[in-house]
Amino acid sequence: MSDPLLVTTSGAVQTWTLNQPETGNAITDVAFVRALESAVDTVGDDLDVRAIILTGAGRIFSSGGNVKEMADERGMFGVDARAQRRAYGSGIQRVPRALARLEVPIIAAVNGAAVGAGCDLALMCDIRIASEKASFAESFVQLGLIPGDGGTWFLPRAVGYERAAEMTFTGDRIDAATAHEWGMVSRVVPHDDLIRTANDLADRIARNPAESLRMAKRLLQESRTSPLETVLGMAAAMQPLAHRDPEHQQRLDRWRTR
Repeated sequence: MSDPLLVTTSGAVQTWTLNQPETGNAITDVAFVRALESAVDTVGDDLDVRAIILTGAGRIFSSGGNVKEMADERGMFGVDARAQRRAYGSGIQRVPRALARLEVPIIAAVNGAAVGAGCDLALMCDIRIASEKASFAESFVQLGLIPGDGGTWFLPRAVGYERAAEMTFTGDRIDAATAHEWGMVSRVVPHDDLIRTANDLADRIARNPAESLRMAKRLLQESRTSPLETVLGMAAAMQPLAHRDPEHQQRLDRWRTR
């Protein structure tokens, strides 16, 4: 079996590639969840990595759940309801929890269909760039399911409640142009330019100091759910750390000699 997540590094940018094209890059497998958690925790201790790109091998970004395993009632899909409830918490729900603690900015380079939990995986990233061949579907209800991985939390924050409701209640797929119009992705590019565009953006991010990037990301995440006073308090606590960062001092020195 191939590694479920390929991790490559170029300078200060790391690329994570979903690497199970034979399953449509399904992400419900325990091996994938463990690989993602390992990548997150490794990067957490590595200040040399300042930006991450997440993409998929083959034609599909991610098909989400492994529907064949559901149909065959294998793995977590073959146990009783009580055990399955626990399996969600100890399985796929570890993905949003892992990405929530990821301090490094992450860009989803969506190279094809992002379906169900695959759509939600893209939404868990900070920035999304779509190939013209990409599409998105919150398709759970079409299989008689619900978003079990946090999609009902992420999707409304990306496109607003009404559009999230439309996608969730119909399960219909939207194309890349619609995703851009709705604010789900920041840009749509020709398919052959996707990785280059993602790398260009990652490089622009990675030019900035590691600690300030991580703190700025934490403030952005906290601002989703916290009152203004809480975010201001966090900023006041973080900013003195930024002022004492050697990279801040180096950049001030360069500014003084301009």
